[in-house]
Amino acid sequence: MQEKTAPLKSKFPKSVPYIIGNEAAERFSFYGMRSILTLFLVKQFFNPAGNPALAQQADAHANKLNHLFVMVAYALPFVGGMVADWFTGKYKLILYISVVYCFGHLLLAMFDTSLSGFEIGMLVVAIGAGGIKSCVSANVGDQFDASNQDLLSKVYGWFYFSINAGSMLSTIAIPTIYKYYGPKWAFGVPGILMGLATVIFFMGRKKYVKVPPQGVNRNNLVFITWYALTHLSKKKPGQSLLDIAKESYDPERVEGVKAVYRVISVFFFALAFWAVWDQCLSEWTLYAAKMDRNINLGFTSFQIEPGSMSTFNTIFLLLFIPLFNYVIYPNLDKIGLKTTPLRRLGAGLVLTALSFVVIGFTHVSIDHGGSPSMWWQVLAFLILSAAEVLVSITGLEYAYTHSPKSMKSTMSGIWFLVVSFGNLITALVNGLIEDGGWWAKNLAGANYEWFFVSFIGVFIIIFMFVAPRLKERNYITDPYIENEVIADTNNL
Repeated sequence: MQEKTAPLKSKFPKSVPYIIGNEAAERFSFYGMRSILTLFLVKQFFNPAGNPALAQQADAHANKLNHLFVMVAYALPFVGGMVADWFTGKYKLILYISVVYCFGHLLLAMFDTSLSGFEIGMLVVAIGAGGIKSCVSANVGDQFDASNQDLLSKVYGWFYFSINAGSMLSTIAIPTIYKYYGPKWAFGVPGILMGLATVIFFMGRKKYVKVPPQGVNRNNLVFITWYALTHLSKKKPGQSLLDIAKESYDPERVEGVKAVYRVISVFFFALAFWAVWDQCLSEWTLYAAKMDRNINLGFTSFQIEPGSMSTFNTIFLLLFIPLFNYVIYPNLDKIGLKTTPLRRLGAGLVLTALSFVVIGFTHVSIDHGGSPSMWWQVLAFLILSAAEVLVSITGLEYAYTHSPKSMKSTMSGIWFLVVSFGNLITALVNGLIEDGGWWAKNLAGANYEWFFVSFIGVFIIIFMFVAPRLKERNYITDPYIENEVIADTNNL
């Protein structure tokens, strides 16, 4: 009788600890410097005397720089991903750009009294953070094969945990360091952590699975779209615009590009969310500085630093992700309210607007000389965090399920571009306020929040009309249907 051999137990790749350690330290450095960035710019450069007459323009200038920084950081993952896939491979790009990243932090710590030098440091940090962003998470997947694929979700869980652990610790520690030790140490410590992240990554160099670059792939979104636009005369009756490219490009890839543009039509509405989300790390920090942040536990009392308020966002996210996935969504589905991705997106936009209504009323109180309780901002963070689960996580899921395998990396890059464009919108608004005139007069005080509430409201109204008519194709449930678009008229 032949003995049955027990199946081999899957093993975690030896490279995983280095990747997770690198990510935790890198996220500490990024969110740590962001937690104090706007407050520092106002206090150090734009309104050091705290002159009320300069407050609006000074705050707007600082907010503009903050959002431009985020815009660059989230525009570059698309470029970084292509460079890694075509020319360098992920390992080399992550290592080389991490060194650039460290140099950026060094510039921030060195030029804490020179605005021009500090701005160069911000740009270099943005290049570093954005350059490696799309490669780090993809590098995780590269470490797995058929023998241990079942462990991938667990590792991504730890990967996500490392992101939140790094950001949570930094938003507690760095504002405190800034208060007691000044900007050099407050910007220097994130630089030290980024240096540590680079060392950890380098230490695992002999353990990584390194996927070599594939060279320039002409069957991509940019080349196919460009070909179609420059050969419009070849369009035949009944053909779509992109079908023109099928004569020179892989027809399956052309269909994939069509899927990308269908997903972009959904991503358009996420612009409203990303135009305001990063304000919780800039504008809201300035408001927090004027709020009552004292916490009395009876046996002791302490004050939370303004830059540490965003820690609540991380806490709420860690609570809400399992709550929505295992409680809210299943129970709504059971009672017949199917939580489709588009419904989640719409609900997320409504909650985003509601969070800004809360902030708007606290801003009114501040404008009238009040010092509202920090718990009002905590309430706004609670609502915004729920919106983030509904919009951000749903958006990433939608990009994955509604794009073919060949276009999934492209979709991740485009999602980051949506974040970038959203911050560009807010930077432009703050730039107009900084310049004075009509925008400064009409968006003074809480009118700033009411403007963005109205901005989101316009997107919600358009979304309600457009969503039922959006054409969709789920590549997970319908992977083998070629040249066909599934129209779902029950999205809402």
